[in-house]
Amino acid sequence: MDAVPEVVSFGSADALAINVADRLLARLGTLQREGRTPSIVLTGGSIAVAIYREVARAHRGLRRSPTAPVDWSRVDFWFGDERFVPSDHPDRNAGQAARAMLDFLPVDPDRVHIMAPSDGEYGEDVDAAAAAYAEELHGAIGPFDVLMLGIGPDGHCASLFPGRHEMYDDRPVVAVRNSPKPPPTRITLTMGPLRGARELWWVAAGNDKAQAVRDAMTGADPVDVPAAGPKGLERTLWMLDEAAASLVPPDTDLLRR
Repeated sequence: MDAVPEVVSFGSADALAINVADRLLARLGTLQREGRTPSIVLTGGSIAVAIYREVARAHRGLRRSPTAPVDWSRVDFWFGDERFVPSDHPDRNAGQAARAMLDFLPVDPDRVHIMAPSDGEYGEDVDAAAAAYAEELHGAIGPFDVLMLGIGPDGHCASLFPGRHEMYDDRPVVAVRNSPKPPPTRITLTMGPLRGARELWWVAAGNDKAQAVRDAMTGADPVDVPAAGPKGLERTLWMLDEAAASLVPPDTDLLRR
């Protein structure tokens, strides 16, 4: 049975970023105190980068955080999707996460599971790169602990776009060609893995996301609104700024902070 979605709204995008960062630090710390090695799936986008910066700032002591320290060498990092461009391209989600957060944390490089770039070991063969990530994913133990996702104004999530054949693909990782959003070639987790996390955290900021957020929450067809598809196994949490939450249905149990 799907977890009942929880919705939390923050007064600004900055407040959203700080609160999600602190929530992530707290969750990872709790899992480690339980003797587990947490696994988190990172997403792309401007609000995600802001969250990562706040995680790094807390670790570096540049802001106070109410959470206990995290042993970053015992965290597995995955990515929900990636732009199939050269490794130094600014559009790479892995590069953005590294510059904002991972480069400042004492992570184990072997626990940072990136999707291959177009100048990597598979060259321009995006299908081989996707298959390799699927194989790596197959070797992981258990479901993800936290899977973070953003949502596009068109309702896309990861690199699953409305009406596209990737929505029907039962492989865990697939190549995306001719994406409606540049860059055109990508790699993405499909709906199976996106429904395979203990906790699914949606993060969104801005008026342009409001209608898509509402559609995803109110049972739209995932083929038309891919963000309507993913659900957490134990928890589905929407964390929004006021603008993105502006069209949340009035009967939703919305917590404002």
